[in-house]
Amino acid sequence: MTFFPPLRIGILGGGQLGRMMALAAARLGLFVHVYCPEADSPAFDVVPQQTIAAYEDEAALAAFAATVDVVTYEFENVPARTAAFLAARVPVRPGTLALSVAQDRLVEKQFLNGLGIATAPFRAVDDLADLTAGLADLGYPALLKTRRFGYDGKGQVKIASGDAAAAAFAAMAGQPAILEGFVPFACEVSVLVARGLDGAVAVYDLTENVHRDQILRVSSVPALVKPSTALAARDLAAKVAVALDYVGVLAIELFVVERDGEEWLIANEIAPRVHNSGHWTEAGCLVSQFEMHIRAVAGLPLGASDRHSDVVMENLIGDDVARVPGLLMEPTAQLHLYGKREVRPGRKMGHVNWLKS
Repeated sequence: MTFFPPLRIGILGGGQLGRMMALAAARLGLFVHVYCPEADSPAFDVVPQQTIAAYEDEAALAAFAATVDVVTYEFENVPARTAAFLAARVPVRPGTLALSVAQDRLVEKQFLNGLGIATAPFRAVDDLADLTAGLADLGYPALLKTRRFGYDGKGQVKIASGDAAAAAFAAMAGQPAILEGFVPFACEVSVLVARGLDGAVAVYDLTENVHRDQILRVSSVPALVKPSTALAARDLAAKVAVALDYVGVLAIELFVVERDGEEWLIANEIAPRVHNSGHWTEAGCLVSQFEMHIRAVAGLPLGASDRHSDVVMENLIGDDVARVPGLLMEPTAQLHLYGKREVRPGRKMGHVNWLKS
C-alpha cells in the first residue's frame, strides 16, 4: 500500500529560498531536484539530485524536466523562454502569468491598478523626454527604476531635484524604466498568501518590515496596524492570487499611509515566490511558508496559516554571522543558517526568529 505517489519536485534556483523549500519537501517525503547555474549553490547541500547548467541550456532543461513531476522556482527573474520550455513538458507552478506580471514593474502596476489596488503614481520612461515630463507630473522626490531585474534596491535611483535627472537616466544604461512618485508611508508591511491547486486560499498574518540600506533587516508579527488594515491586506492578497490563477505562496509588499486618521494600503511589489519577510512562519506557525508552497505546487491540501506566537525575524547579513555562538545560547531564538561558505557585505547568511510569546 502506498500513502501517496512519491512526487518529484524540480526547483529552479539554488539559493537559500530553494534550500528551505527543499528541506520542507523532504519533511513531506518528496524527492527534490535543484537546477541552478552556480556550482556553490547552498540548496545543493540538501537535495539528492542537482543540475549545474545555464537557464538557456535546453538540453539540460529537457533532462531536468524528465526527472520531475512539477517545477517551481525560488526567484521571479526566471527567463521567460526557460519557463515556457519547461511548461511544454511538465507543469510549472506558479504559472507563467505570474512571472510575466512580476518581472516588469510597469506591467505589475498596471495589473494591480486594473484590480482596483492603489499603487504609487507612475510613468513609463523610455527616454530623457519621458523622464522630464514624468517629473513635471509627479514632482520630487521620485524614484527611477529599471522595469526588470531589480531587487534589494538594485536598479533604482532617487531623484531629489531636476538637476539629477540626466544622471539618473544615464544610470539606467539604456534599459526601459519606470518613474514612481514618492509615497509618504508610515510603515512598510507585507502579506503572504497561498493558493492551492484546488483554489483553496490561506493567508498569513500581516508582517511589519524594517529595511536598512534597502535590504530587509527585521520583520515583526503582528504588524502594528489597525485590525481593519490587516483585514484589507488579506482581502487584497486573495484578490491578486485569484486574478493570477496562482498556485503556491505569493508575497505582496505594501506601504501603510496615514491620512485623516485612517490607514490606507499602497501596493509596492509582487513577489511570486516564498519571501524573506515570511521567514517568521518557521517559528510562528505550524505550517511554514516553505511547506505551504510545496504543498500547493504538489497538489496537496494547504495547511493552517494561523500564527500561534508573536515573532521578530532578524536577517543575519555579512559579519552578523559572528554572533552565531551567542545566538545559540539564547532560549527564545530559533537560528537558521544557509550554509554559505563566503561571508560578504550585504550577503544574507541566515536569519534568527525571536519568539515573543
